Amino acid sequence: MSKKITIAIIGATGYTGAELVRMLVRHSYVEITTLTTRQYVGKKFSQVFPYFKNICDLECIEYKSPDALDADVVFSALPHHESAPIVAEIIQKGKRIIDLSADFRLKSENLYKEWYGEHPCFELVNEAVYGIPEIYRNDIKKAKIVANPGCYPTSVILPLYPLLKEGMVENKRIIVDSKSGVSGAGRSLSLKTHFCEVYGGFKAYNVTVHRHQPEIEEQLNIISGENVNVYFTPHLLPVKRGILSTIYLWLRKGIEEKDVFEIYEKYYSHERFIRIFKDELPTIEGVVGSNFCDIGFKLDKRDNLLIIISAIDNLVKGASGQAIQNLNLMIGCPEETALDNIPLFP
Repeated sequence: MSKKITIAIIGATGYTGAELVRMLVRHSYVEITTLTTRQYVGKKFSQVFPYFKNICDLECIEYKSPDALDADVVFSALPHHESAPIVAEIIQKGKRIIDLSADFRLKSENLYKEWYGEHPCFELVNEAVYGIPEIYRNDIKKAKIVANPGCYPTSVILPLYPLLKEGMVENKRIIVDSKSGVSGAGRSLSLKTHFCEVYGGFKAYNVTVHRHQPEIEEQLNIISGENVNVYFTPHLLPVKRGILSTIYLWLRKGIEEKDVFEIYEKYYSHERFIRIFKDELPTIEGVVGSNFCDIGFKLDKRDNLLIIISAIDNLVKGASGQAIQNLNLMIGCPEETALDNIPLFP
């Protein structure tokens, strides 16, 4: 690649935007040219985040039109509803975009209306590719719009994909119990994520009404070719980063742990960012700061109940890292570029 690909990040001063900058400044094939913000217009990025001093000193601008974006590829790190109209403008200018909001993830317009309200440009949804590289790699390479998945869905879909694809699940009831660090709620101020409200506590939230549930369910329906009922309960952990998901499902009779391990090896042994655990179970501290998805499991033989444990960093494989993995596919550079961070431990 003789000429570097130019990159714009819309909404660069949120957590996912800052994570994009943190990893892209080390990217061998791209150059960040534009950072937009609403709160910090006119400030250098390194003034907003001092640890970027002499690393990224670009001045943050306000997004007004796609003509102001000096970029080949755009990342949108805006909330749902705010992102979609801007994506539509950018696509009309012939640029490619990776959207980190929920606006292009759901393929059903009725489902989107039920959970998010009216979609401002649903006609573009069919052009968008759901951005899990390990599942949709070939489609992502050609995509104009990549719908970067939610963090919880990534932690659930990756461990379930091989089992559903191979028809190993006995009945289509899947129970998901997930725990996330506070950064999953974003950088905006909120009493619910205030330090004194979170530290030392642990709670479930948005039970039966979390917006990632329909995203998980729709993707699993597509993968399995059948209707899958997902019972999803998220919890808030008093930590900054990480997601640990515990998934319960019933396997067909006669399937043993070794069979599950063999299927995971078949699908994922060649994948750079998926690690399968055989004799131990994943932990949040084992993935923080990295683009890994760690997967482990145990089989309760009494009724063939498989218990899967997965762990990701919600800001990396659950958001910005996966977005860069998608970028790498789109521009044709090595998929691991800028994503070779070792987990931060201790």
